[in-house]
Amino acid sequence: MTEIDILRADRALTVVRAETIPDATDLCHALAEGGIRTVELTFTTPDVLHHLGRAADAAAAAGSILGVGTVMTGDQAAAAIDAGARFLVTPGIRPDVAKVATGRSIPVFLGAFTPTEVAMAVDLGSAAVKIFPAKRLGPRYLSDLHGPYPGVELLPSGGINDSNAREFLDAGALAVCAGTSVVPPSSVAAGNWTDITDRARAFVTALSA
Repeated sequence: MTEIDILRADRALTVVRAETIPDATDLCHALAEGGIRTVELTFTTPDVLHHLGRAADAAAAAGSILGVGTVMTGDQAAAAIDAGARFLVTPGIRPDVAKVATGRSIPVFLGAFTPTEVAMAVDLGSAAVKIFPAKRLGPRYLSDLHGPYPGVELLPSGGINDSNAREFLDAGALAVCAGTSVVPPSSVAAGNWTDITDRARAFVTALSA
């Protein structure tokens, strides 16, 4: 299965924003046990490439898809891929990141908000377009975007939790991005993997409610 196939099957991607990650491999295992196999570390975490490099092979062996987000430059994109990232995510339109990712056959999810930005992301080769901040206009906005862009995979991010995630899926999202509701920085820093597994499982359960 490709990265997109797994994301479509699980319908969720977890975005980890934490100052400290004691063991990224254990974090991936905890999330996978709860039903979320696609994990995005971010460049806002200190030494994120170190965490990625240590966990990439083990995560892949366990069936998880580990990538990196908040990628702003082509150099960051190349470094993340070299460290083992299997996908890249940006907060906005970043042509240099897209060029590196597509040139190395790595899926990239470019961030967009307006219809014009969605078109730009598609033109740059975005495998799916991250709609951020998704909560600002809500699930109906995804339905509106699918009017002119019926074939574009949309990945809403920002303010999504187990109480509203299903609405975004019903509006046509490829999957939804889960943030601190599933991976609170305090639980990540403490290595409280049981809590994170429980949160992931509750989130996945809500997607089918």
